[in-house]
Amino acid sequence: MTDKLKKSLLQYKAPGIFEETRYEKLHNVIVKSSTEGSKLIANSIALLIKEKQDQNQMCVLGLATGSSPLSVYRELVRLHKEENLSFENVISFNLDEYYPLVKEDVQSYHYFMHSNLFDHVNIKPENINIPSGEVSPEKLRKSCISYENKIKSAGGIDLQILGIGTNGHIGFNEPGSHLNSETRTITLDHLTRFDAAPAFQGIENVPRKAVTMGIQTILNSKRVLLMAWGSYKAEIIQKAIEGEISCFIPTTYLQHHKNTTLVIDNEAASELTRIKTPWLVTSCEWNEANRSKAILWLCETTKKSILKLTDEDYNQHGMSDLLAQHGSAYDLNIEMFNKLQRSISGWPGGKPNADDKYRPERAQPASKKVIIFSPHPDDDVISMGGTFDRLVSQGHEVHIVYQTSGNIAVSDQNALKYLEVTSDFISSKENESIGKLIKAFEVINPQKPAPRSICDLKGSIRKRESLGATRYMGIPDSQVHFMNLPFYETGMIAKNPVSKLDIDLTVALIEKIKPHQIYAAGDLADPHGTHRVCLDIVFESLKILKPKKFMDDCWVWLYRGAWHEWDIHEIEMAVPMSPDQVLRKRKAIFYHQSQKDGVMFQGNDHREFWIRAEERNTATAKKYQALGLAEYAAIEAFRRYFY
Repeated sequence: MTDKLKKSLLQYKAPGIFEETRYEKLHNVIVKSSTEGSKLIANSIALLIKEKQDQNQMCVLGLATGSSPLSVYRELVRLHKEENLSFENVISFNLDEYYPLVKEDVQSYHYFMHSNLFDHVNIKPENINIPSGEVSPEKLRKSCISYENKIKSAGGIDLQILGIGTNGHIGFNEPGSHLNSETRTITLDHLTRFDAAPAFQGIENVPRKAVTMGIQTILNSKRVLLMAWGSYKAEIIQKAIEGEISCFIPTTYLQHHKNTTLVIDNEAASELTRIKTPWLVTSCEWNEANRSKAILWLCETTKKSILKLTDEDYNQHGMSDLLAQHGSAYDLNIEMFNKLQRSISGWPGGKPNADDKYRPERAQPASKKVIIFSPHPDDDVISMGGTFDRLVSQGHEVHIVYQTSGNIAVSDQNALKYLEVTSDFISSKENESIGKLIKAFEVINPQKPAPRSICDLKGSIRKRESLGATRYMGIPDSQVHFMNLPFYETGMIAKNPVSKLDIDLTVALIEKIKPHQIYAAGDLADPHGTHRVCLDIVFESLKILKPKKFMDDCWVWLYRGAWHEWDIHEIEMAVPMSPDQVLRKRKAIFYHQSQKDGVMFQGNDHREFWIRAEERNTATAKKYQALGLAEYAAIEAFRRYFY
């Protein structure tokens, strides 16, 4: 391990690196991305292993599962294979396991740990410890006690790695867990099971119980590193770091631990007071971004529109220095009002022959080539159907690029329905092959990849639904591209890491079209979710293409999905929609029939996608109106990305 690596770790390793705010009760390090954070944690683990080797000691690691540590384990595997990091002196104890669940089940944490780490490094099998999900109920308590005693016999855990659930659980210590709890069986919280439902292909398949290390077991660790990535974790991270210790948010128990660090990315940190409202914490750099954020926050706090804010409002809410630096409330209000007013544009591709000094998009060229990247075969119309419609009607050459097939999101029942309808209209010879495909559904094993023929069928269903929607919106089939990126095509919920081929395919398509505009899904919720992976592929492709001459005139706009919208201060282009356009968007979404009514992976929100989209767009319009701007039926919002 190089001296350079050691120095980069030391700057993060001990608490007290930054001046804690009066709001924060847990030491945390904010990194730019989950990739940076994962490497930091992996290198911390590697350094500890090496230090223990130098002292001829065993290194006892507490390991976590789930999507958060995936990149950590990939980096550890890389360090083993490329930098000769040895795991021979490592003893591992996993946090938890579903119960009951056999080791061979692909959703078991035994399977997860072996497939993502243990099978790729030289850890001794006898040094691997994972709670058993297979013991009989009458032996379960004894098994838990034995697991606890084994940790103590190993000298305790030197470094415990944790993720955090959206309900604040660590391990499977659900809300209500006691401070003094040790390894035990526990009934899983409904939200935990809901979060796990996609992996199990439905909440009904998620076990109701688990075996987990207890809170006290975790707190006995000598060092704790908790990781959280994405905006999906922002709300619970804020509560964990700034909230009072409570059994209802078990992560807050870590405030009792004196050697804990939370490693979080910018998105996961976004709700922290020093990030969200820094003027409440200390002196603030009043750049344009902070001014916008603060003024809109002040409007929300005082329930006033922008032009009604007074000097007194600013002074009473910790913003007196903003007035001192930038003039009266009147001047600040006008500046903010004009900024929002200028973000509104019914010409997302730019208005021809217009003065574009204050418009979000350029006037020239009047007719632009546009790429709309859609991670799944419906995100385009769900997230920006109104803007899509405007771009087409205003004469731009719009290309729709579906990055993945979306086949996993088609239920077996839906696929069978299409097969049976087809079988009614084909010859008996052809019907024989249809019959074989129908029979294939009878032997599907959810613990193994779906047969390629079934994946192709489901992908075809989504492709044809997409073409129905794009034709309705006026796009020629020649301008609709189905990439079927390889990382997605596993036949299972779990996906492969992004490969060079994923990047190369994207680079080639962008270079072929040479667009003036690119729209991409800017969802930052889950770094291992399909939206975020597809976004990262686009970003990496843009880096590669940046030296190309045509990229000098290519602007990139990010949209959000059905769940979230940009905060008002982040919006740089707001495209208003008339009631007629709202209806057209709804009809376009309806073409995606396999995703209507009973959606497989809709999360903890039971609204249909079209309802979510309409209510989100309506809410954005109402926020603009509440700030004193014009009233619209709905608004789609975008933020520009500079590559």
